[in-house]
Amino acid sequence: MNLNLTLATRIGLNLCAIFGITAALYLGSSIFIPIVFSVLLASVLFPLAKFIHEQLRVPWFFSCLTALLGLVALHLVVIGAFTWAIPKTIVGLPQTEQAWIAQYNTIQSNLSQLFPVKDDDEFFGRYDPNRYPDRQPPKAISLVRKQLTEEQLSSGLVKLSVLGLDHLWQAILVLFITLFLLLEGQMLADKVKAIFGPSIEIRGRVTFALAEMTEAIRTYLVWRTIVNLGLALVLGSAYWYLGLKHWYLWALLVAVLSYVPYIGTIAAGIPPLVDALLFVDPSTAPLGSALLTAFFISIFYTCVVTFEGYIIVPWVMGRSMDLNATTVLLACLYWHQVWGIAGLFLAMPLMAALKAICMQVEGWQGWGHLMGSGPAVELKLDDAATEKARLKAIENAIGDNGEQTVVIDPNEDRKGAAQSGDTKSDGYPS
Repeated sequence: MNLNLTLATRIGLNLCAIFGITAALYLGSSIFIPIVFSVLLASVLFPLAKFIHEQLRVPWFFSCLTALLGLVALHLVVIGAFTWAIPKTIVGLPQTEQAWIAQYNTIQSNLSQLFPVKDDDEFFGRYDPNRYPDRQPPKAISLVRKQLTEEQLSSGLVKLSVLGLDHLWQAILVLFITLFLLLEGQMLADKVKAIFGPSIEIRGRVTFALAEMTEAIRTYLVWRTIVNLGLALVLGSAYWYLGLKHWYLWALLVAVLSYVPYIGTIAAGIPPLVDALLFVDPSTAPLGSALLTAFFISIFYTCVVTFEGYIIVPWVMGRSMDLNATTVLLACLYWHQVWGIAGLFLAMPLMAALKAICMQVEGWQGWGHLMGSGPAVELKLDDAATEKARLKAIENAIGDNGEQTVVIDPNEDRKGAAQSGDTKSDGYPS
């Protein structure tokens, strides 16, 4: 059926569809986010469950359960590491008045290298009660101590614990959905292919699209985890050598935040710089200066993440995650707006799956190439003889009667070539 839609109408309908899908994803986030996480985890755990089932002769149910329990154990290790690092950081805060004064003077001395401040400045001046007993403590001391009191820190930990408990039920839901996807994954995949009818060509495209989506997601999550652990090891060792006070916490942070492309990497690089500027003691620092330590950290961090982004990641992930930077950043903005923090972590796998679909759907390949980082791919035209015949027919039609409009009838065996005398389309006025 030819609806004779104008270009503006088609664009409007497409925009309405995009806005409708976005609204549905936003409003149904409590449903869609656990499902998407479960699909991603199932795609990663399926090879492990299959290996346990085939090589160790374990029943399929227990193979899936073992793979899932292994994932839970890995997450508990990560949570345990943060549980160990955060209290250790809090305990390391100054406990006595003299310790607070010494810590403040170290911070003031380090920052004075960047922003010169007079010793008698009322907000951020140097504080030495033995030398200046009549001088009031700088306002910065009381401000920092007010925010870092034991009550404030305890309140923050309580709020964090409540937030974790609120999301605990979602984590349990994700585990159950993942288990059932592992148990029935092959059956569900066969039923999805059956929806598209008996056509062998269409089923082949669907099968290839599903396989490519799964491979892209699995490759990204597995290798991203390995690369993140490598980043944490290398950067954590450098932080420890340079004398950062909380080097272990920043190493864990880079391992987690690097799942968010670009944005997470930048965010993970800021705390070590602040740590170097505020807490590094110049008398014990290997480089002899807090400012020099911060500068070296910024250079080293930039070199490491650049090498990781341009050499390691393309080498280990190949073309399965071949997405250009513009697509990745726009995807992060979009999915963060729709699903919040969870959307940032899911942006890359979702875009990889979307690209795999576009590359297998007839007429959508251009969008798939648009998301990739490779060179531009021109649309394939008909062969030279057919194209020449089509252009000749258009020329003849215009020469014989300028009022005639060339149309293409897909039911006639012309291979797209127009004929002189074809009737006008109803979409154009006489």
